[in-house]
Amino acid sequence: MNRFPCLIRSSSPSGETRYALGDPLVDGYLQFVAGRCRPNTVRATAHDLKTFFTVIDKAPVDVVAADVFDFLAHQRGDRTVVRIVDGESGLAPATIARRLSTVSGFYAYLVARGDAGVDANPVPRGLATRKGGGRQTRTVPLVRVRKRLPQILSPGEVDALFTALRTARDRAMVAAMVFGGLRRCEALGLRLGDIWVGDRSLFIEEGKGGHQRVVPISHQFFTAVGDYLHDERPRCDHDSVFVVLKGPRRGRPLSADGVDEILTGARRRARLERGTCHELRHTCLTRLREAGMALEAVQAQAGHRSIESTRVYLHLTNDWLADEYLRASAAIDADQAAVAEMLAIQDTTVVTR
Repeated sequence: MNRFPCLIRSSSPSGETRYALGDPLVDGYLQFVAGRCRPNTVRATAHDLKTFFTVIDKAPVDVVAADVFDFLAHQRGDRTVVRIVDGESGLAPATIARRLSTVSGFYAYLVARGDAGVDANPVPRGLATRKGGGRQTRTVPLVRVRKRLPQILSPGEVDALFTALRTARDRAMVAAMVFGGLRRCEALGLRLGDIWVGDRSLFIEEGKGGHQRVVPISHQFFTAVGDYLHDERPRCDHDSVFVVLKGPRRGRPLSADGVDEILTGARRRARLERGTCHELRHTCLTRLREAGMALEAVQAQAGHRSIESTRVYLHLTNDWLADEYLRASAAIDADQAAVAEMLAIQDTTVVTR
C-alpha cells in the first residue's frame, strides 16, 4: 500500500495554496519549492511526485535506479499503440522528461540535506554510450524530446478569434498575449497599477523565474482594457485586473483554468484548431521578429533569460530564412563566378604565351 497516495491541499492564512503528500521528506521538499518558485511550479511538482510514488509504491529512501527505469517504462505505456504524430506511445516525451526532472530535483534536495539517508540521486543523468565506436563516451538522455517549432496563428485567425470573444475582458486578455507576448500567468498577474497608460507599456512584476520587466504594447490592448474597466469590471477589494464577471466567484481573480475555458469556447465558435495562450504569445513574438525587431529586443519583450530560447523565432519567420539563404547563395555564386573568371584569364595567358 502506498504510504502517501493522496494529494492534500490546504490554504495558508494569506490565502496561498499549500500541497502535501503525507511524507515528511516529500512535504519538506514541497515547502522548499514553494519558497522559491511560482504556484504553478509548486502544483506541477506535487502532481509529478504523487504520480511517481503512486507508480513505484516505495518510501522515498528506498527508491533505486531500477525503480526509475520501471517508472519510465510505465509512463511510455503499451508499445503496441503509438501516436501517428511522433511514433511514440504513452505520455508525451516532454511530460515524461519533466516528471523525471522533478524526481531528480527532489533527490538532489535530499542529498544536499545530508540527513535523509540518501547519499546518491537514483535518477541517472543519462546513459553512457561510446562515440563513433572509439574510447570516448557521451551521455544520452533517458528521454529524447523532439524540438518542434511552436504553432502560430495567421492574421485572419487572430481576427476570427477576437470576433469570437464575448467580452471586453476576454479581448483585453487575448490582446495582452497576442500584442504584448505575455504568458498566461503574467496576464493574470497584472495589477491595476501595472498598466502604464502614459508610457503605453505594462509592468510585469513577476515574470517567469520571478524576474521583472517592462514591455511596450499596442493601443488595441489599451482600448480593450479601457472598455473592460469602464463597463464590465465589478467593484473589488483587490487590484487584480482580470476578474470573474458572473456567478458566485464574481469579483474574484480569474484563474488559469478560467482563461483556458474562455479560449476553448472562442476557438470552437471560430472553428480554429490553434489558439492556446502560449500559441498567442508565439504569434506575437514571431510577428515582431518578422517586422524587423532585433533578436535581443524580442528576447527582452519575451522575458527570456537566454537568447537561445529566442532563436526559435528565427526559424518561424520565413522571410528571415529566405533572405539569409538568398544572401548566402549570392555570395557563393559570386565566388564561383570570380573563380571561373580567374581560370579563364589564366587559360588566355597560357595560350598567348
